[in-house]
Amino acid sequence: MQSPGDTGGAAAPRFLRVGAYAVCVRDDHLLLARFSPGDPAGVRWTLPGGGLDHGEHPEQGAIREVREETGHDVELTGLLGIDSIHYLQRDGTDFHGLRVLYSARVVGGTLRHEIGGSTDLAAWIPLADVPALDRIALVDIALDLARGADRIPAAPGGGADPGDGRLVRVAGG
Repeated sequence: MQSPGDTGGAAAPRFLRVGAYAVCVRDDHLLLARFSPGDPAGVRWTLPGGGLDHGEHPEQGAIREVREETGHDVELTGLLGIDSIHYLQRDGTDFHGLRVLYSARVVGGTLRHEIGGSTDLAAWIPLADVPALDRIALVDIALDLARGADRIPAAPGGGADPGDGRLVRVAGG
């Protein structure tokens, strides 16, 4: 198995993607979006959020993405941390993703599903049911950060290993 940057001597194309995501918890339910069929991540659950537009501030990007994917307007209540992921994609691209994670609360809008986007379903999922979902690792990483910031209660079922070297905890977030 190749590691990132090991291209057998040839320079791999490199791609840096910066995204912003929101952890919205209300009445012990977590707001999630499901990737559309055909998405490279598969039909799995994720946090509302996504890639930033050029020049867009991560806070603005998180707010925009939540609205696009769920119909809700949110107010960001804190910076939880940053997740860094680095791997070699199937096509040989050396991918590095930085994911800025915010806590947020819903202040308006109505739950709806995104049409024609990267997600096809938005839902409030009971926190106790999240461990049973087919979800990307970012969901667990964000929940662990939120629990560490005392923004949501701990739940059974585990989550991301806080010692995996990928998390940056932000003090006072």
